[in-house]
Amino acid sequence: MSGLRVIPTWRHGQERLYVCLTDGRNLAWYDREAGRINLLSDASREDVLEALGPFITGPVTVGPPPVPTPAELARLTLHPDDDLAPNRPGEALLISLDRDPGPSHRLRPDPRRRALTAEQTVGEALDRLDGAGWHTLHSVPLPGGDRIHHLVIGPGGLFALHTLYARKAKVTVADPRVALGRREAYPLLRRVRADADRASYALTAEVRPVLVLVAPADVAVTVSPREVRVLRDTEVEGLARTGGVLKPADVEALHAMARDRRVWSAAG
Repeated sequence: MSGLRVIPTWRHGQERLYVCLTDGRNLAWYDREAGRINLLSDASREDVLEALGPFITGPVTVGPPPVPTPAELARLTLHPDDDLAPNRPGEALLISLDRDPGPSHRLRPDPRRRALTAEQTVGEALDRLDGAGWHTLHSVPLPGGDRIHHLVIGPGGLFALHTLYARKAKVTVADPRVALGRREAYPLLRRVRADADRASYALTAEVRPVLVLVAPADVAVTVSPREVRVLRDTEVEGLARTGGVLKPADVEALHAMARDRRVWSAAG
């Protein structure tokens, strides 16, 4: 791996040195005060240590980001306006349609309604995972008006899901582009990866990107997606079969952190 960049930043009054790829995605950060290098993926360990070599000022420990402590979580006493847990699937779209329903008669269906159908379909499936030790947050706001359609936290780790309405259409995936039927392909997978990376930054934990296709007629993958899992809506409950990444206490701690709207202000 080459071309890694080390970028100094200040967060919560402390300096951190972030190790980033050329496209801006974070691989790790070095907290000098704590003497710790936090890796989002162990596969990049050697490259990260080489990039940080000139900046390390003493003994360090290397490992995955620490889970928030009970004391840290206690500081996140939530006001109802800051709690994302009550969000319904497609919350942002529901609010948008309520404020501006659009004309009652139009030649083409409002694309917001198709997008809402997709988010509700996937959201209902994800909500059924609650009994299996998983938590889902819907319509998670990001700075700049973007949002993560669904953030899933459970024994198998953290996943940022982006849904795409594809009813009766053939979907062609050629990383980074996605095409519905005969429509022009567009680089959707870049956004899917970017959303997951922003979530990783805000939560200081690895978040994996997932694209969920709702009711496609067929799916053709001509160029395999890098890092992004591509699922049909009928397959999302299969996430519950993954495990071995987070302990139950870690799942609860990360869920408590992620549901705080204020945490996402750092996901710029």
